[in-house]
Amino acid sequence: MSNDEESELAEVLTAVGPRLRELRRTRGTTLAQLSEATGISLSTLSRLESGQRKPTLELLLPLAKAHRVALDELVGAPETGDPRVRAKPFVRDGRTHVPLTRSVGGLRAFKTIMPPAPEPAPGSAGVPLPEPRVHEGYEWLYVLSGRLRLLLGEHDLVLTAGEAAEFDTRTPHAFFNAGPQPVEFLSLFGPQGERMHLRARPTPATEGPR
Repeated sequence: MSNDEESELAEVLTAVGPRLRELRRTRGTTLAQLSEATGISLSTLSRLESGQRKPTLELLLPLAKAHRVALDELVGAPETGDPRVRAKPFVRDGRTHVPLTRSVGGLRAFKTIMPPAPEPAPGSAGVPLPEPRVHEGYEWLYVLSGRLRLLLGEHDLVLTAGEAAEFDTRTPHAFFNAGPQPVEFLSLFGPQGERMHLRARPTPATEGPR
């Protein structure tokens, strides 16, 4: 291996740690949660992120699987020139997420397909609302079809096709299907401090079924 190749490899390996840390924080995952999902010890994960532990295939494979990203994203492999994004969809909490970006850090884009909420059981008070959550970051939503109910702080909104919302994810928030058909929407998520350029004020909407 030439000196230039060795230097390039060293740069790639040095960048893996910060990339792993940024990815974990963007996903809102703790080191303890990642350790449980991968079987990698907390100390090893911490040393990987700080650059004190050299990344190996044995360590990167379970991390790529846990974060649901391609291995080349973790190591920052160069683009091949093909502009198409071939990231595989994944299902979480019954929702199908289609990644639309390759990058690990910075702004990330997804298309999400959410099935209708289940019918409440006879005699029940209705389908329970999801628990609002908070985390570092900023998010922008754009509804393609269906009705998306957004609980944001003290606000309870229903967004329909063509409507958008933008908010700081440190505000308690939750969203779910507010109609009888699947809802499809685009979302952009970035670390705290990164803002989208479009600001859309939600229009008044009839409250969805509880």
